[in-house]
Amino acid sequence: MGVMKDVEIVWDDLLDAFENPDEELIYFLDRDTGEVFFVPVDYEDDAFWTEIEEDEERFLPIPGYDYDHERKLLHEFIKGVNNPGLRDLLERSFVGKRPYGRMDDILSFYPEEMERLLALKEELTTGRIRQWLEEHDIFSFRES
Repeated sequence: MGVMKDVEIVWDDLLDAFENPDEELIYFLDRDTGEVFFVPVDYEDDAFWTEIEEDEERFLPIPGYDYDHERKLLHEFIKGVNNPGLRDLLERSFVGKRPYGRMDDILSFYPEEMERLLALKEELTTGRIRQWLEEHDIFSFRES
């Protein structure tokens, strides 16, 4: 286990990195400064990649969007929907049966449920981030 680092990290930047669905981008956290930055996976700067490799304790790759995690979250969310008609519609959308539409489109007609889903997503993503920070001995950040 490494030394606990107390750095200031902008929470929204970390959230963006964890929610990044673009597989063409790699996000990093600079443990010394707390900066979150990204580069394209095919970034053609040998000096940059050499620095990243030589100082891997400092530059941590941030895990991106987790589709399996998202599927579990949606499954849990649907189980918690009280309206039987809406739950049925969402279940059909979840298993991909057309023409039932996308979940976001369906939920746009149910603002309370959309709100609940967004809160659940944020809670789970926050949990993933906190666990990741602990695994890397980083414990301080600033939510903004």
